[in-house]
Amino acid sequence: MEYSFRDIEIWNEKIEKKVREYGLDCYPQEFEMINFNEMIGYEAYVGMPSRYPHWSFGKSYEKNKTLYSLNLTGLPYEMVINSDPCLAYLMKDNTLLLQILTMAHVYGHNDFFKNNRLFKQGTNAKYTLEMFNLDAKIIRGYIDDPSIGYSEVERILDAAHAIRYQAKRSIGIRELSNDEIKENILKEYESKRENRGILDAYQDIQLPDLEKIPLEPVDDLVGFIIEYGHLQEWEKTILRIVKRETEYFIPQIETKIMNEGWASYSHYNLLKQLDLPQELHLEFLKRHNDVIAPAIGGLNPYYIGFKVFEDIERRYGRDKIFEVREVERDSSFLRRYLTRDLCEELNLFQYNERTFDIVIEEISDETGWKAIRDTLSYTAGVGNIPYIRVVDLNKKNYTLTLENVFDGRALELSYAKETLKYVQELWGHDVKLITKSTDKQDVILTCNQEKRIIVS
Repeated sequence: MEYSFRDIEIWNEKIEKKVREYGLDCYPQEFEMINFNEMIGYEAYVGMPSRYPHWSFGKSYEKNKTLYSLNLTGLPYEMVINSDPCLAYLMKDNTLLLQILTMAHVYGHNDFFKNNRLFKQGTNAKYTLEMFNLDAKIIRGYIDDPSIGYSEVERILDAAHAIRYQAKRSIGIRELSNDEIKENILKEYESKRENRGILDAYQDIQLPDLEKIPLEPVDDLVGFIIEYGHLQEWEKTILRIVKRETEYFIPQIETKIMNEGWASYSHYNLLKQLDLPQELHLEFLKRHNDVIAPAIGGLNPYYIGFKVFEDIERRYGRDKIFEVREVERDSSFLRRYLTRDLCEELNLFQYNERTFDIVIEEISDETGWKAIRDTLSYTAGVGNIPYIRVVDLNKKNYTLTLENVFDGRALELSYAKETLKYVQELWGHDVKLITKSTDKQDVILTCNQEKRIIVS
């Protein structure tokens, strides 16, 4: 069916009316129509109109373009940016119904961005586009600076990208500084001394080494390197840029299933109320089923999220789904609301790849569904990223010691070795990583200043 931009505007007005009636609370919405080449470009830059230059974005563009030209992958129907106003891109090649469905889907994302607590606490949508634009200008300025240049900027960006997700894992909770931790230790020490009873009056109360850095393990590796590393100011600025842009994306990583599920559930309910013409209604059913189709051998976040929200509304009522979309993240969402009945309906099972075959470890039966639910919850969001933290800084030789918090999943050592080289590049001195092998034996990787890896 042929359509004009005016048709899109008319349908958008109808959708906005239904959005308000349905109860979605959105930022002002802006749409931009783009062609498939532009969509590939925006996909490479994660939707941002302005982003600092780096070879990884060009690599992503060429990869997506090649796969698309060979018909090995499709392009997203839309892209949405968590900003105020909310910016979304629509593909010009979409059919009219697909544009209608996509716009309704976008309003679901918009509402989620504005109301979910991780986005409210972890991002500032009002200044999103300005932040990315400013970051791009700063880094381009370093590239154009004859005393720095592109190769030096790329060296720092490469290292920063390798460890950018090694950041604090609790959004909205500020990590205490070493001085604040020291002050709390001293207060606790004095309180124990003043309140000890007669029986332990002569017992020595030990005060820990207050000169140790850090006094407690630190999750924010990038922030630690900025604070204690011997970097030039422009190098620290690049790390701060990568750090704050990564923090912007963390809520999206933590809520992928919820966000897509909420947008899909929203577009489904909005379009049911739009009184679509018959020829559009049939396409709506097909397109919607395509969006939430189960993924063979994997998980479709649209499908999982949609079915869980549908089940929550059926069991608890409509008000409950709005409460859930506001307070949960994928991990808690799955742990609390993925039931045995849903596991069976979704045909979920857990498998493990062995040397020569694949073994089914759990199925959605009386006991297995809990193991499946717990695995999905535990590995959702940043739970799927290795947990590395700073445990010690040797002030004599400045050796930095890191620890992989072992959760039963061993690090891929080939990746760990290469990543450790990037940490050493930024730190400038020896770096140690304490981890465990698949048989739970301690392994220590040390990267020296010649970028040699010693395994012990």
